Amino acid sequence: MNVISVVGPTAAGKSDLAVELARRLDGECVNTDSMQLYRGMDIGTAKLTPGERGGVPHHLLDLWDVTRPASVAEYQELARAVIGEIRGRDRVPVLVGGSGLYVRAAIDDMEFPGTDPEVRARLEAELEEVGSGPLYARLREADPQAARAILPSNGRRIVRALEVVEITGRPFTASLPEPRYHDPETVQIGLTVPRPELDERIALRVERMWKEGLVEEVERLAGEGLREGRTASAALGYAQVLRHLSGEWTQERAKEETVRATRRFARRQESWFRRDPRVHWLPYDAPDLLDRALRIGT
Repeated sequence: MNVISVVGPTAAGKSDLAVELARRLDGECVNTDSMQLYRGMDIGTAKLTPGERGGVPHHLLDLWDVTRPASVAEYQELARAVIGEIRGRDRVPVLVGGSGLYVRAAIDDMEFPGTDPEVRARLEAELEEVGSGPLYARLREADPQAARAILPSNGRRIVRALEVVEITGRPFTASLPEPRYHDPETVQIGLTVPRPELDERIALRVERMWKEGLVEEVERLAGEGLREGRTASAALGYAQVLRHLSGEWTQERAKEETVRATRRFARRQESWFRRDPRVHWLPYDAPDLLDRALRIGT
């Protein structure tokens, strides 16, 4: 009985495939998308509705308030516990999401470097004063590989990477061990989408999010402290809508910038997962996609 992890870029169809795999294999889904951990961030993260989950139990959704900083180390503990519980019921854990570090935290033997409160406080104060741009430029010099995997607007992750560089004297990515599954019975299934098709799918997804009420969702979450949440406020779509709500951008520009930022993020996801030779890649639109994924997963 394997642990299955469905990976790949945003808008590739990972969630739907994971649900079908879980239904066929008597499994349960486990979220590996860092932003779907937040309560209320539904439309902008493309979180499946209860009806779209096909009766399959989904774990590690809606855990945190939007004001709470994300912690991949804490997520790792939660994911390991949930995976163990699912396997203890003789069911198949089907992990799904495109947050590369969270996927690795869930499935690989990883220990995260410690933290230094003084260094962290200094970097966070600098972030508050000058914004993420100068810190991102510094990270690009110190650790280009980490910079390629982190959005320039994600101040919290930039600070964390710079903190690790400073306290260890090594690049953040050097602290990531060689990939080794925590559970040897683990398989990764990746979905590939040709770049032009992926770009179009992303544009259509963003358009759909706007029609479903993303602006209203962000307005509501802003009332719950979204702007103060360093992780959640940097999420794709949410960061752009916040700039619209502050009067900086028109709504149309916020939408266009969301499309652009999401396409850049999808390229980072592809780069991250392509570096892992253990991923079994399948075309997202293969007529026999489910059958091929089942053969890999079993």
